[in-house]
Amino acid sequence: MNSTSPSSTKIIPETDIIPRHVAIIMDGNGRWAKSRSLPRIIGHKNGIEAVRTAVKACIERGINYLTLFAFSSENWRRPTEEVSYLMQLFITVLQQEVIKLHENGIRFKVIGDLTKFEPEIIKFIRNGEEMTAANTRLTLTIAANYGGRWDIVQAIRKMHVQNSKLIKNFVEEDLSKHFAMNYAPEPDLFIRTGGEQRISNFLLWDLAYTELYFTNILWPDFNAGSLDLAIQSYQQRERRFGRTSEQLQE
Repeated sequence: MNSTSPSSTKIIPETDIIPRHVAIIMDGNGRWAKSRSLPRIIGHKNGIEAVRTAVKACIERGINYLTLFAFSSENWRRPTEEVSYLMQLFITVLQQEVIKLHENGIRFKVIGDLTKFEPEIIKFIRNGEEMTAANTRLTLTIAANYGGRWDIVQAIRKMHVQNSKLIKNFVEEDLSKHFAMNYAPEPDLFIRTGGEQRISNFLLWDLAYTELYFTNILWPDFNAGSLDLAIQSYQQRERRFGRTSEQLQE
């Protein structure tokens, strides 16, 4: 990783009572809609409002990085109609929200295998990243067609292209700079909404020492108070990074 994001397995990172980086799996849109006898797509639409709420809440609490798992590499298995709607929703959000992010000093990033997306989507993504590149108030990363195993494979490929001699004897530092999230510190806090308790192929490398928090709240209902509960849980954790409790008291 770069100088701003040391590996937690190599260096004990600095920590604070407020997590510097929060990563969220936004789960439960479909179930939220179903519980209200609404189409699943309405749940995804309401999920966008929860994203706006989360972004605002992170800024107000001094969180520097927010990473949201929007569409996994396995989500293509969903019904064709739902996937098509999600792609259209993605375009709409890119058209309407990125300018607002820029006006509010937010840097916008997208990680994942973009090759499966339509050229129009890729164009909007690249334009949004370029427009907001210098912003520092918050880095909002959207993981789209992202998978943790894909990330590891693509990092190895990039490393091999850069220096094929490394492939037999490479160390963590050689590989880590090629991961999709190499511009950000490792997440301090991982949140998954919707009641499921798994990380679902999300940031497999980056979550090595991240504190995990699971909630039954469905994503469209996740608000600033929900984030505060997750942060309160995080603040009660003892982040040892391989050390003993006694060492933390020294």
